[in-house]
Amino acid sequence: MKKHLIVLLISFVALSIACNRESKKETKKPNIIFIMADDLGYNEVGAYGQKIIKTPNIDKLADEGMKFTDHYAGSPVCAPSRCVLLTGLHPGHAYVRGNYELGGYRDDNEGGQLPLPNSTKTLGTFLKAQGYVTGAIGKWGLGFANSSGQPSNQGFDYFYGYLCQKQAHDYYPTHLWENNYWDTLRNAAYIPHEKLKGDPLVPKSYDRYKGPDYSMDKMMEKTERFIRDNKDTSFFLYVPFTVPHLALQIPDDEPSLEYYKKLIPDTPYVGNKGYLPNMFPRATYAAMITRMDSEIGRIMDILNELGLDDNTVVFFTSDNGPTFNRLGGSDSDYFESAGQLRGLKGSVYEGGIRVPLIAWWKNKVKPGTVSNHISGFEDFYTTFADIIGVKTDKETDGVSLLPVMLEQDNIREHPFIYREFPSYGGQVSVRLGDWKAVRQKLKKHPDASIELFNLKEDIGETNDVAALHPDIVEKMKIIMDTSHVNSTYFPFPALDSLKLGR
Repeated sequence: MKKHLIVLLISFVALSIACNRESKKETKKPNIIFIMADDLGYNEVGAYGQKIIKTPNIDKLADEGMKFTDHYAGSPVCAPSRCVLLTGLHPGHAYVRGNYELGGYRDDNEGGQLPLPNSTKTLGTFLKAQGYVTGAIGKWGLGFANSSGQPSNQGFDYFYGYLCQKQAHDYYPTHLWENNYWDTLRNAAYIPHEKLKGDPLVPKSYDRYKGPDYSMDKMMEKTERFIRDNKDTSFFLYVPFTVPHLALQIPDDEPSLEYYKKLIPDTPYVGNKGYLPNMFPRATYAAMITRMDSEIGRIMDILNELGLDDNTVVFFTSDNGPTFNRLGGSDSDYFESAGQLRGLKGSVYEGGIRVPLIAWWKNKVKPGTVSNHISGFEDFYTTFADIIGVKTDKETDGVSLLPVMLEQDNIREHPFIYREFPSYGGQVSVRLGDWKAVRQKLKKHPDASIELFNLKEDIGETNDVAALHPDIVEKMKIIMDTSHVNSTYFPFPALDSLKLGR
């Protein structure tokens, strides 16, 4: 009799514990992990058509989640794209619209980019106000240490990585930043952009550009620690990885490096086009992406190990298109990094701003789905609010992607996707349904005409049909004229002179 009572008691306790765990899972708001590669092209992962570079973990995310085909980064370069993502405002309204550099190296830090103001409402401040623990690990680019733009002033409880984009041109830096503190690494100092001093065919010539502490490894350690430390609460983890942004650097023991060396024909890069020399530039580039893919797989394994996989939403994307061909030893032509798309990083043609986007949410997003819903970085502010069941704390330029992800009937379409970029000659683009309008070289030619492309028929933007559709061109012109607000830091005379906008 006593044995039966003991067994019943143990069973009751076990059932109670299980019920409590399930109750906590039901009441705990979903975790959100946003992983963003740096300068990864639309066609540089297998799920989007890459044939040479292996990305099995990213491809698995797509197989188990939703792949978006028509998603746009916030800008064709780093800092403004991140600003659009974190603030939910497209480049015509965003505070940061280009890579605005402030100073060089100083005693207390290495300089940085234009900082976001203290009053900025970001994904960090918004989710923190909803009770989330917030972390950012990777490349920041929106404010240096002790500035208004530092992550701790923008709603992030924890930060580790590069505050300055220029410092991120080196994967073996002398230091990284942990919150507002300088974390000294064991690497020797060298100039991040220098030409090879030794024989390009001798491996030892490249030893100068290596060290004990590879920054991606350090950032992955902190990523794992953040997830484990916050497994019992709701967290938002923003992971803006630096791969595959130049320079070309990877540890010698990376297994995929040897694989790619045997597979890919290569010629040493001696540093004559910026960044750092590399003996096997193509193989290194491919191995960097494959190594990042492995780290993404590790993140997913940790979620599974901790039992967080059924209550965590994971996004994967890139901050803009692939880098300029041959810069720093890169070879976007060889890898067909932009696929059929026209243009590369720095361009508002599709290749510069259309990027991969994968959304993964176990038991919520149907595995293997593909969406041609037109979307952009400005959508995530609204999407995250929708995921956790609250309203946004400000007006944004985005619409929620959650109904798309869940294949619901209440999907809101974007009226248009607007992109402006005052640098690289001055550029503007608008996506309106299947139509895409582009204006180029506006600094020299303020009255530059509008090119018009039908992306459904001409994804490569090769056939300008503006003359055949004056009514569509006029609609595009009105959107361009009214979507811009003047900026003190990013003057754009061709648009500022209109004195329009909200």
